[in-house]
Amino acid sequence: MTQPTDWLATLQAVNQTAALHRWCGIQVLRADPGEADVGLAWRPDLGQHTGFLHAGLMGAMIETAGGYAAATLVGQVVASHYSVNCLRPAVGDSFVARARVVKPGKQQTFTACDLFAINDGKETLVATGETVLLAVVA
Repeated sequence: MTQPTDWLATLQAVNQTAALHRWCGIQVLRADPGEADVGLAWRPDLGQHTGFLHAGLMGAMIETAGGYAAATLVGQVVASHYSVNCLRPAVGDSFVARARVVKPGKQQTFTACDLFAINDGKETLVATGETVLLAVVA
């Protein structure tokens, strides 16, 4: 795979092809080799019955950020496994997931991610997660 000179623009374009990301509003905020951040603005229809961000969307953000971080090093990937540790209710005006590659590989790439709720500019850690991603071989 040819390495893009502008990972942010490349991943933003890829992100727009995902219907789920368009529906819920996941945006690529930052992309550098081995790292990626995705963000999401709060909307009430993204919550669960108590009004917190739904854990399924927390997982989607962690998996997406991890996948994009991995893609910057190894190319196109698909998720093999991901885990989410919900640390506290996810309540915020917006959310950001910051992922980094822990170990890239030819077949599997491992990432770690922190998910923050943002209220009045203050970040609060609400979840952590990990992903295992498989390289897509053409």
